Amino acid sequence: MKSILEQLEKKREAARLGGGPKRIEAQHKKGKLTARERLEVLLDYGSFEEWDMFMEHRCNEFGMGDKHIPGDGVVIGYGTINRRLVFVFSQDFTVFGGALSEAHAEKICRLMDQAMKVGAPVIGLNDSGGARIQEGVASLAGYAEVFQRNTLASGVIPQISMIMGPCAGGAVYSPSITDFVFMVKDSSYMFVTGPDVVKTVTHEEVTAEELGGAVTHSTKSGVADRAFDNDVEALLMLRRFFSYLPASNREKPPFLPTQDPADRAEMSLDTLVPDNPNKSYDMKELILKTVDDGEFFELQPEYACNIIIGFGRMDGNVVGIVANQPLVLAGCLDIKSSIKGARFVRFCDAFNIPVITYVDVPGFMPGTAQEYGGIIKHGAKLLYAYAECTVPKITVITRKAYGGAYDVMASKHLRGDVNFAWPNAEIAVMGAKGAVEIIFRDDKNDPERLAAREAEYKARFANPFVAGARGYIDDVIQPHETRKRICRSLAMLKDKKLENPWRKHGNIPL
Repeated sequence: MKSILEQLEKKREAARLGGGPKRIEAQHKKGKLTARERLEVLLDYGSFEEWDMFMEHRCNEFGMGDKHIPGDGVVIGYGTINRRLVFVFSQDFTVFGGALSEAHAEKICRLMDQAMKVGAPVIGLNDSGGARIQEGVASLAGYAEVFQRNTLASGVIPQISMIMGPCAGGAVYSPSITDFVFMVKDSSYMFVTGPDVVKTVTHEEVTAEELGGAVTHSTKSGVADRAFDNDVEALLMLRRFFSYLPASNREKPPFLPTQDPADRAEMSLDTLVPDNPNKSYDMKELILKTVDDGEFFELQPEYACNIIIGFGRMDGNVVGIVANQPLVLAGCLDIKSSIKGARFVRFCDAFNIPVITYVDVPGFMPGTAQEYGGIIKHGAKLLYAYAECTVPKITVITRKAYGGAYDVMASKHLRGDVNFAWPNAEIAVMGAKGAVEIIFRDDKNDPERLAAREAEYKARFANPFVAGARGYIDDVIQPHETRKRICRSLAMLKDKKLENPWRKHGNIPL
């Protein structure tokens, strides 16, 4: 028995070494942790239960029959983050460059199948050179099996991808289906075709970092939700982010008691919005001053900055926050911000997270670039997401809510549960100046008369009371009581039940 136990330990040690000391050292020289070191940082100490440690590939072509490493380039299993169950896989770049084989894919698929059965999130730590070329179509089939499970798990369990190394070709599509994608600066990249292929086909000279690095995807493409400086920061922030997510679509997000009073008044909000309607202000200040303890986890903070999305808590309860940002493009909705907001609202709806919307929107962005780019269809994505959403929806109009953008931003007409407005809110088809120039176009050569008409229009329509008179606004509130009124509304809505008509699925305007 003793010899068998010794043999077992030797096999375990071989699996733990992965590609061996030299390749581990090379990984460290790049500033990267190994697959197992990453799991030690991410998971609670001693909580990891590994599966399929001894699994190996079954390929004999191109000399692979002589190269067998236990685990086959991916570490899988389950553990806990702050004592909450999570399933994880961590690709090991020291073993065949983390390339995905048939056996490698089988391990990931088994993990995801089990996560679906028990209702727990899946986190993938990606560090892979792509499909294992020696296995040909078998490795491609493995990718497709993973894609299928990503799709079936979508909206059922949260899925998070942390890109911590290369991710190219077919490998990028699994993370793109998952709910959130995070990257590490200077050591991770994602692209469908690499710089060499780009140069051959389009004659463009571009580096891997410029083409698909963390900064590129978190600022230009919107593929990544956040970019972090190194492996350790990324994993610690992932632990923090995980605290906002429910285990599955059958559960509510975790409640976290707070010492921050639900009825706390924030008097500084009374002077947040400038008297001049053309002056901007920072909507993040409102968010930070209304959430519990000023804690807000923003997503895509450097992409489509005219809209803000992220998670916070109100009286201990997780909420998703969507807000127009007047500092950028005056808070106008455009193609990128509409898609950014729509995907976030749909995630919140899938996982029982109430949505709070702060509105200051002068309309949709005009111009040929937007029209040719399909703003009509893309803007409708945000409209569709809010209209379909069945979780509690609370809206606060802080200043402008003009035109179709007023409708889109969680208005009462899209089944908004509670809709508030600040006293200085302007709810109208368009701004007073533009409106009177259309209505009274005969007076356009008489500036004084036009100015009088504009003042008349402002007095009549540029306030929240017309909408309030029709029941489109539930109450006009003082800015300093915003947190209190939202927390009360959330408490009232905690048992809300609303279902959409039965259907296989809707046809969102993609």
